[in-house]
Amino acid sequence: MAALFSKFCSQAAIVFLLVLPSLVSKSDAESIVVYWGQNGGEGTLTETCNTGRYRIVNIGFLSKFGRGQTPEINLAGHCNPKSNGCHRASIGIKNCQRKGIKVLLSIGGGLGSYGLFSENDAKNVANYIWNNFLGGRSNSRPLGDAILDGVDFDIEKGGPHYVTLARMLAAHSTRGRKVYLSAAPQCPFPDQHLNAALSTGLFDYVWVQFYNNPQCEFSSRNPNAFKRSWNRWTSSIRAKIFVGLPASRAVAGSGFVPANELINEVLPFVKRSPKYGGVMFYEKFNDDKSGYSPKIRGRV
Repeated sequence: MAALFSKFCSQAAIVFLLVLPSLVSKSDAESIVVYWGQNGGEGTLTETCNTGRYRIVNIGFLSKFGRGQTPEINLAGHCNPKSNGCHRASIGIKNCQRKGIKVLLSIGGGLGSYGLFSENDAKNVANYIWNNFLGGRSNSRPLGDAILDGVDFDIEKGGPHYVTLARMLAAHSTRGRKVYLSAAPQCPFPDQHLNAALSTGLFDYVWVQFYNNPQCEFSSRNPNAFKRSWNRWTSSIRAKIFVGLPASRAVAGSGFVPANELINEVLPFVKRSPKYGGVMFYEKFNDDKSGYSPKIRGRV
């Protein structure tokens, strides 16, 4: 019996060692988020998720909505939604989801014609998003029949009614299927456009943009500005908080943090918070060029 038990333990150990690399690989990428959609050179969604680098992919952007406009998604060099050319993205979305990777629709962005200037505006946009990207029904779903996992608010302009939009989208969550909400506010606190929405506690993830804002982004010469901002966000907002960074120097005017500084100076500090969620990169194309996310896997 002892010999049989010893043999069983040896076999179990071998199986564990064989399975361990896949478990570590998934864990390494657990907290890395990336934006996809604004550069045709970044590859498809399937290729993005096949890298194994990311656990959440934000498709950006739904950059036209509000003021009675028919909402419109802009995927730059990938496809033309006006000719139904983006339906094939459905294949990539489903492939990502089969790997356990969440895919969110990002609304807003730095450009575009959008805003919510009335309660009615917010309700109309909420209904459009639900029926065309989430679990509702429509004959004109821009990304085909795939059901996205939720909505990301990358709001940089446009009225005070995003709180209504967040509440209406969150109301669609059920035990069987949750509608995840995320946001990408600028690091100065409180965010000019999203503070009311973020204060509801409805958001699951908040990737704070610690770039293009010298007063609160990380600098090895003055790390305290970043630390104060991080502490303010984690003490004020009920959500998992991520460090939002440009994937290369080409993406932003300021705020790029070299990988070694992120690993040695930023991550040891932010990981002290129970609200720490991980790192967000803008965006996939520049992450490919810089090789940033592979450098920090296993450290996030």
